[in-house]
Amino acid sequence: MLVTNKKILLKAQKGHYAVPAFNINNIEFLQAIMKAAILEKSPAIIQTSEGAIKYAGMDNLIDIVHNAAKNAKIDVSLHLDHGRDTKLLKKAINSGYTSVMIDASQHPFHKNIEITKKITQIAHKKGVSVEAELGTIGGAEDNVSSKSIVYTDPKAAKEFVARTGADCLAVAIGTSHGVYKFAGRSKLNLKLLKQIRKNVKVPLVLHGASSIPKDIVETANKYGATLKNTMGVDPKQIKKAVKLGICKVNIDSDLRLAFDAAVRKQLKNHPEEFDPRKILMPATELITDLARKKMKMLGCSGKG
Repeated sequence: MLVTNKKILLKAQKGHYAVPAFNINNIEFLQAIMKAAILEKSPAIIQTSEGAIKYAGMDNLIDIVHNAAKNAKIDVSLHLDHGRDTKLLKKAINSGYTSVMIDASQHPFHKNIEITKKITQIAHKKGVSVEAELGTIGGAEDNVSSKSIVYTDPKAAKEFVARTGADCLAVAIGTSHGVYKFAGRSKLNLKLLKQIRKNVKVPLVLHGASSIPKDIVETANKYGATLKNTMGVDPKQIKKAVKLGICKVNIDSDLRLAFDAAVRKQLKNHPEEFDPRKILMPATELITDLARKKMKMLGCSGKG
């Protein structure tokens, strides 16, 4: 059943667990995630970036997600991730997305409020929930990049949510986009998160939260990739963040890595193969396995 992120995340907040939000680019990613969610009886947050929309087409992505949700007995949402293009945001709101993220975090505080409030008002009229961001996380992914981390200020966060009416807030506590999140060990500012939680009552979101599994990186490198010094977020820290109020955890890089590693391995071991279904099937299976592990880790299995 297709629902809003607000419905999924308020339930998660009340139950003290989090839900992974998976980025998709094509039908294989969607099939893998939906299979994982159905097997785990978990809610599924399916999100697309502006880059994914440019690659696959908004109408195509809406169609496949709506069709998958229609036949599922779990809650499914379709979310626009890091929306910065106002025209694209309005199109998503009017075309079938049940949730959007307005990312105006690159602007000064009051400008961020102005833009976010405007989009929130438009979205709420259509019954679409809104995620906003205050502060910026590092790294780069698709059309979103930042050279440095600007931590979320707890007092500013309280004012921001009150003035914008956003349904949930993405916070910056030390994560980064991509596969090179840290120079050494991962370290989230959990003390800051605790302060933000005290000031903000809406569900909190953690971006750039992929763990970059070493075994998957090793498989990719074994079959031709050149990924060096990769570092993701320690799952133990993610669990602590969930206990402190994180309700939505964005996962993108882990899925890309799994897809890449499985395809490389399949092509290397079966050079005679040219059927794309047989080439891509191991990748969808690995993504399903990875997604199920994320759902179990975050505590949303059985909460669909």
